[in-house]
Amino acid sequence: MRRLEADTLRLLYRGRLASCNYDCSYCPFAKRRDSADTLRRDAAELQRFVAWCEQAPETLAVLFTPWGEGLVRRHYIDALVRLSHAPRLRRVAIQTNLSSNLRWLARANTQTLALWCTFHPSQLAQATFLRRLDLLRDAGVRFSVGMVGQREDIAAIEALRRALPGDVYLWINAFDPRPADYYSTQQIQRLSAVDPHFPRSLAPPPSLGADCRAGDTALSVDGDGNVRPCHFVPLPLGNLYDGSFRRHRAPRACPNAHCDCYIGYMHRRDIGHERYFDQGVLERVMDGWPASVRQSPAASPPLADFAP
Repeated sequence: MRRLEADTLRLLYRGRLASCNYDCSYCPFAKRRDSADTLRRDAAELQRFVAWCEQAPETLAVLFTPWGEGLVRRHYIDALVRLSHAPRLRRVAIQTNLSSNLRWLARANTQTLALWCTFHPSQLAQATFLRRLDLLRDAGVRFSVGMVGQREDIAAIEALRRALPGDVYLWINAFDPRPADYYSTQQIQRLSAVDPHFPRSLAPPPSLGADCRAGDTALSVDGDGNVRPCHFVPLPLGNLYDGSFRRHRAPRACPNAHCDCYIGYMHRRDIGHERYFDQGVLERVMDGWPASVRQSPAASPPLADFAP
């Protein structure tokens, strides 16, 4: 595994792709189809981004965060394979539902590649999902596993936890948007017993003024190459392709009251997040699980385990 260093520039890329082969009831992109023109533009823009990464002087780590499912599109597979072999890339990862054919893994450099995998029990049988994870293990690919914490899926979450190898961390995203009384105390305890980090997703600490990598060693990039601090801070920081972004890179405090999404708060320096995830922070892999988390918030005040 290639190591991420403190000065590694993390790029979160989100292009035009917004189509998905799943139809999850809560997702606005469920069974959405992009036009042929949109897919052509997305492929061309992605190819441009990959070419830039291959030539960039910076040491890079890239996470693709498409609105839709990227791995059912050839251009995302080709991008992952190419970037996995780029000498200055420390990591390349993508968020995926893991529904696609995985034969392409044989072409990738598994020292660089990682997959962020989400299980959707309404769309795929658990046994099928687990077989796909076995393929990743056999190929030597790093991966994370997680689920959306819908109340009706708590039993499925617990079943997946029992079925996964003990050294695989299972993350849970709090269902959102939700009413204030969406979870009962017992449900919070059950979910926290599976994922000790669930309380942070449920009740994120204030982020206004927080010390963050975003805008400095972490940047958000869109299909046109426009650069912003992160997906949740729209401040323009120039463009990737004309190099103007480099003039605007600087440490800066978070301008948002709260940061409630992992791909945002993983960049915060003030909450000690990297002491849990270490080299797996970008792809959400918790190295050393379960020893890396000593105490479950299910038996303690919420967020007690996450004090700086």
